[in-house]
Amino acid sequence: MGFFVQLTEAIAERQSLLVTGLDPNPEMLQSWALRHGMGNRSFLSQARHWIKAVVEATSSHVCAIKASLGFYQALGPLGLELLLEVRDLVPRDLPLIIDAKHGDLNSSTALAHYLFKDLGVDAVTLSPLAGQDIAAPFLLYADKAVVITCRSSNPAAKRIQYHPSESDPLFLQIVRESQLWGTPDQLLLEVGTSDPKVLAQVRQAAPERVLMLRSIWSEEERLDGLLEAGLNQAADGLLLPLPQNLLVEDDLSEQAEALKGLINRGRQRWLEQQPAHGNSSCDVWLASPKTEPNDQDPLAELILDLFDIGCLLFGDYVQASGAVFNYYIDLRQIISDPNLFHRVLHGYSGLLEQLEFDRIAGIPYGSLPTATGLSLALHKPLIYPRKEVKAHGARRLIEGDFNEGDRVVVVDDILITGGSVLEGIAKLESSGLVVYDVVVFIDHGGRKDRQARERLESQGYRLHAVLDIERITQVLLQAGRLTAEQAAVLG
Repeated sequence: MGFFVQLTEAIAERQSLLVTGLDPNPEMLQSWALRHGMGNRSFLSQARHWIKAVVEATSSHVCAIKASLGFYQALGPLGLELLLEVRDLVPRDLPLIIDAKHGDLNSSTALAHYLFKDLGVDAVTLSPLAGQDIAAPFLLYADKAVVITCRSSNPAAKRIQYHPSESDPLFLQIVRESQLWGTPDQLLLEVGTSDPKVLAQVRQAAPERVLMLRSIWSEEERLDGLLEAGLNQAADGLLLPLPQNLLVEDDLSEQAEALKGLINRGRQRWLEQQPAHGNSSCDVWLASPKTEPNDQDPLAELILDLFDIGCLLFGDYVQASGAVFNYYIDLRQIISDPNLFHRVLHGYSGLLEQLEFDRIAGIPYGSLPTATGLSLALHKPLIYPRKEVKAHGARRLIEGDFNEGDRVVVVDDILITGGSVLEGIAKLESSGLVVYDVVVFIDHGGRKDRQARERLESQGYRLHAVLDIERITQVLLQAGRLTAEQAAVLG
């Protein structure tokens, strides 16, 4: 089970957004130890008993448990042994997050292996200043997650975090940049603030991310404001820490339950205030995190991002059909950008979910990564027709397992003439498979030039396109990415 599913199930089962912080702070533990007759015991013994008591008291009222690595490291080798005990004490259906704020590239691979393999934790907090490379070794563990610290609550950090200006602060640049490193299932954001306005800025910039708050209880009356600013469309996606002062109280379980109830009532009030027909989760994911003049098109931000990474090039390019165009669309780069790839898959999924089919067939070679991603996302088996049949081995025309009569949806990246799609369909049908629908990301002809679409339709196939050239041109021209001359080339 991956981290995101584990977290989502814990939120649903316990009806809680609370997170327990297991930080054995000597100052905090002193009064607790005295009250429980442990004043003469070693600090390690006090910490061990306190951790066990807190886990038992809060496990049924929280959706995750977080332990700060620094407190355990400060205890030396025995502290790391104590972390192993923490792993044993925390129920396996509760995500265990290690708060490391790790930022050193040289030790990232070793730390990722220790935390995820040896210790068996589920997520780790990272400092973002080293860029995407800091997250990469941790994101190799597909069932784990990273939490990027995008903002500190420390007052002295303001001079850095609000550089170069309050209108475009560094912490929001971190929010936008870090989302390019991993999908919402694997990358969360940690936000240190008790100010709903700050949280609203982060939520607007990261509509689909889980946000983990810290340092929020200095002004408890702001709870409703924080919920309103930080909840996602499902009234979750926001993790709140249990107040540290509660963790040494004898009635911790009762107080945690009461706080959970208070938060849930706030969530309910928030839900009741929402429009009856809000955005779908796909709409939220694709919504623009930046101020662009294209709000009316739900895919505008995706189009702009595809353009910005160089998927649209101008010049003289020979197409596979032999035709020469004065522009070229190259979607292969998206596979190296997990966030963008995820959003492209969402675009396809919105069309595929409306169709009936047994298997997904990708057209070699350009669409095979996309078809693979869709197969995993939609839980549909993948097959593909070979571009050429080898003279050795099994000499298969179709790779993958299938049965005669299976209904197949064909997936391709760009439709220009329809030739490669029809060639692939011919191979599928000659093997006893049935094809009715073709889904592409971009219809090159769009509404102006319907030759390729009509070619498919004349042979009985329905074409579904996420985008067409006319729509792409309008968005890019409106956003100032294209000149009128370039737009005329595309149009």
